[in-house]
Amino acid sequence: MSTALTRREFAAFAGASLLARPAFAQTDALLTRAIPSSGERVPVVGLGTASVFDVVGEATRGKAKAVIQALVANGGRIIDTASTYGDAEVVVGDEMAASNLRDRIFIATKLESPDAAEPQRSLSRLKTKTVDLLQLHNVQRSNQSLAQFRAWKSQGICRYIGVTSTYHRDFPAVEAVLRREKPDFVQVDYSIDVRDAEKRILPLAADVKAGVLTALPLGHGRLFRAVRGQAIPDWATGFAGSWAQFFLKYLLGDSRVSAVIPGTGDPKHMLDNLGAMRGRLPDAAERAKMVSFVEAL
Repeated sequence: MSTALTRREFAAFAGASLLARPAFAQTDALLTRAIPSSGERVPVVGLGTASVFDVVGEATRGKAKAVIQALVANGGRIIDTASTYGDAEVVVGDEMAASNLRDRIFIATKLESPDAAEPQRSLSRLKTKTVDLLQLHNVQRSNQSLAQFRAWKSQGICRYIGVTSTYHRDFPAVEAVLRREKPDFVQVDYSIDVRDAEKRILPLAADVKAGVLTALPLGHGRLFRAVRGQAIPDWATGFAGSWAQFFLKYLLGDSRVSAVIPGTGDPKHMLDNLGAMRGRLPDAAERAKMVSFVEAL
């Protein structure tokens, strides 16, 4: 949909008490998952930067500083960006350098092609010698190769390689590349109301031992708009302290999901999202009930 309802706008309709109930205790164990190809563990909630940090300016820099500080201070590590997200790499790189946070962040970026100049541009913008994850962005053709990405990995430019797509029409190409190239990660559009990836991408990712990052896990505001004016169901309050946690924990209830990467420019929302790393996850029966609830909205 073209008009997204932000959590701030949602709160104006629903009241703050419906938006964020008390968070889970900070003493609750922090949920991490192992990257299938290496066993390295990463926190399961990260930060997406598309349409969030795409313009350099004092306001954007201030948001980035507050959000990234909130992420790191509360157990998060993953920041996902791209060479095509405007100036997001610059904004993230400036804050990592200014706050000396590079060693505490798992930085992932994306390139549109295996052009030799592209990773150097991203490294320069991110102010780092290496990235953790380098992804081929928006896979469109089944014959696309990751040979150059593997070469960059062997050269130490990145530690992991991956592929991405948020276009379901391109899932056949993504599947073909996953089967043949067996990357470390795949990133796809996946939310409680857009579940195509459950049947197509997640089983294949598990077969080839690829970690899964979920883009658009909050559905571009669709989900907040759908629950406007409603409280979290009583049966969900044992595992979700807010609607954001409800939506994110549905995804994390599938053990094949390595991490969710919702985007935000608000540190309060970052903290809310990070709450999905604490407390228990919904079981299979509860996840089915969550889907039925959303489908009935």
